[in-house]
Amino acid sequence: MDLIGFYNLLLDNRGVIKVLYGLLIVAICLIIVSKTHKLFHLSLHQGIRYLRNAFLFFGIAFFIRYLIAAYGFFYPTSANFYLLTKSLFEFFIIMGGFFLLYSLLWKKFESEKNPKYSSLFNFNILAFYLMALLIVIGDYLFDTYSLMFFSQILLFIFISIISSINYRRGEGRHKFLKFYFIAMMLSLAAWILNAVSALLLNWDIGIMINIYIINMIIFLLFLYGVIKAIKK
Repeated sequence: MDLIGFYNLLLDNRGVIKVLYGLLIVAICLIIVSKTHKLFHLSLHQGIRYLRNAFLFFGIAFFIRYLIAAYGFFYPTSANFYLLTKSLFEFFIIMGGFFLLYSLLWKKFESEKNPKYSSLFNFNILAFYLMALLIVIGDYLFDTYSLMFFSQILLFIFISIISSINYRRGEGRHKFLKFYFIAMMLSLAAWILNAVSALLLNWDIGIMINIYIINMIIFLLFLYGVIKAIKK
């Protein structure tokens, strides 16, 4: 089968492909959450604690978008159902990005000797919840994804810069930083492609398939990096 034939096959089965894609990403997220939870208790490194939260929220986001909302791939649904799943997906995917950022910056806001009692509910994280909620409300009012796209592109530019600095500082000592940096660059590329596809090309299916592939590579990179870290 040539490349065109492969794309046509995906187009003909896009609903099923989306469900399988969602199942794969959710499964990878669950494994990463489990592994990072174990790694946190072994190391007590607070950054790992927030990294775990990031993939918990990513997993919830993909579960909502590709499994709960999957009903809409096959059967007609109401506008309220669409708006609810859209808003919940946005909130959790945005918070996943914020947790990734905080996993890199937590030392600037917390004491290593006196970490926050809860990594899900503390004043620092509540500020991110509020920002995510404002972005979701803005997109809801204007029936768009624009605020989500632009906020995440800016966020991942910042995260990519920080992870690049961390990688150069820790090169040769912490291989996980290499996987983190590569994953962040791919994440930035995926968000840019998502924005172009949604805002300029009416969700072009060819671009979306490539985004699905990039996303799978990103999550598999993190999974591989976490497993390698645990085996040390």
